[in-house]
Amino acid sequence: MSWASRFRLLQYTKASLWIVPLLGLVLGALLAEWAVSVDTTRFPAGWRYSASTASGVLTAIVGAMIALLGFVVTIGVLVVQQATGTLSPRYMRLWYRDRLQKAVLATFTGTFSFSFALLRTIESDSVPDLGVTLAGAAVSVSLLLLLVYLNRFTHNLRPVAIADLVGRMGTRVLVRGEATILGASTRAGDPALPTDGGPVVHVRSERGGVIQAFHPGRLTALAARHDCVLVVTRLVGDYVAPGAVVVEVHGGASTPDPRQVTGLIAFGSERTIEQDPAFAVRVLVDIAVRALSPAVNDPTTAVQVLNHIEAFLHAVGNAGLHDRYVLGDRHGTPRLVVQGRDWEDYLQLAVTEIREYGTSSVQICRRLNALLEGLLTAVPAASRPAVDTELALLREAVDRAYTDPTRRTLARTPDPQGIGARRRPS
Repeated sequence: MSWASRFRLLQYTKASLWIVPLLGLVLGALLAEWAVSVDTTRFPAGWRYSASTASGVLTAIVGAMIALLGFVVTIGVLVVQQATGTLSPRYMRLWYRDRLQKAVLATFTGTFSFSFALLRTIESDSVPDLGVTLAGAAVSVSLLLLLVYLNRFTHNLRPVAIADLVGRMGTRVLVRGEATILGASTRAGDPALPTDGGPVVHVRSERGGVIQAFHPGRLTALAARHDCVLVVTRLVGDYVAPGAVVVEVHGGASTPDPRQVTGLIAFGSERTIEQDPAFAVRVLVDIAVRALSPAVNDPTTAVQVLNHIEAFLHAVGNAGLHDRYVLGDRHGTPRLVVQGRDWEDYLQLAVTEIREYGTSSVQICRRLNALLEGLLTAVPAASRPAVDTELALLREAVDRAYTDPTRRTLARTPDPQGIGARRRPS
């Protein structure tokens, strides 16, 4: 199995809502067999049960677990409706991975199978006292997890809570990518392509799809074995049509097998966040744009999302990103060239659509002004021209939207809260 196939399998496992509950189901049945096999002759008399009592308790637990499973599934359906209706369908890609939800489902299925397996062992003169007691404890744990689950998703369904979660995930992926994915030996922004001008072999995508991730270390090692340079022509997150060029092979003593090359690049039906921090920005912008739609008309939510977009942009602005990275082997010889998103790419992604859809809202104009002016003082000097360009575009949009001088001045005033906290001279 290639690395790309294992990556896709891992993505399926992370997003699956049935694998962990299935493990809970199996584990519950195994634990029931263990509980029956344990000698309970020394079990305290006060913790022993009659056959009718044990049967009634376990039957009630089995029915309760089925009902609770249906309840959790109903909540999941509501989350899907909420995400697709007022948030972003892209958020579902992240919600499927929630570990608490899988733990709750696994606990319910495990308690169900544990109790059901015990039922068949009850006889008039033989009762699994330890198992019945453990089943009661499992119900207590299940109820506690259910309350935690309800508390979490009641609060986390709010757009601002989702924006905070997605923003933090994007920042972690950004930091991890700079520190580990590209590696300490990465040389960024080399102006010349490290090739000898020899023949170029094109490696094409067989199945096509969105590039979800690639393995830079193994691609570098593959290039070193064939003494060539591999150039990945697409960004992580790009859609690649079947048969399109995805890697160029420059020079080399021999040409690597195209299947080996594409086996180190994972394709899928949609973007994922593992190596794509821009996907987090895409989700945040989607939520803000949805809030600005005429059907919702909630600019305050968009302002709250802009708070988390601003925090992410501060991290990006100080990360020193480039539009291309060159990775070398252990001897320092350039072997792999990968495309990257630079500061300008992230900035345009973060503010362009919100500016276009939110210009009619004074609140959005003021908040965008505050965001961009704050970036001017926070990012390095080399990143400021892009911020100046976005500020100019925002002012042009405001001038077109507001013909009245008073309203135009109001919309141009920076305000970190949108309306209610304009910046005052210090």
